[in-house]
Amino acid sequence: MANFVFNTALGRTGYLAGLPAANDALVAVPLAAAGLEADSVLRDKDTLADLLSGTTNEQTDLGRQTLTGVTATVDDTNDRLAVDCADITWPDTTGAAIAAIVICYDPDTTTGTDADLIPLFKFDVPMTPDGTDFTAVVNDLVRVTSAT
Repeated sequence: MANFVFNTALGRTGYLAGLPAANDALVAVPLAAAGLEADSVLRDKDTLADLLSGTTNEQTDLGRQTLTGVTATVDDTNDRLAVDCADITWPDTTGAAIAAIVICYDPDTTTGTDADLIPLFKFDVPMTPDGTDFTAVVNDLVRVTSAT
């Protein structure tokens, strides 16, 4: 499950995870280990462009992956929203080590820039590419509960 939800996504997670637009998607962005800023800094970033404007860098050799099988399910029994997706695979990995994966909401996959992508969740996922496939096994992307 996610290490944290970005401040800009609090309260909007269920709506955005429901993929409300015609050409929208959730996208996994691998972040390089070198230069990764602290969670306390990253959580205040409002767009992917903001997130990458400091010392944090995208590991571009792996590339971004569009999430498939995304579901957002209200769980009345446990008073939460459960968001899930299919496992995410990067084939034939190359390049620098990664330290994290950020899931972003892309409101329109046919146009736009990193300034349009909203970071939702960050996962600490240390991995050094070695030429083999890397699969992030997802057993609940995130569970959102109300504060009491």
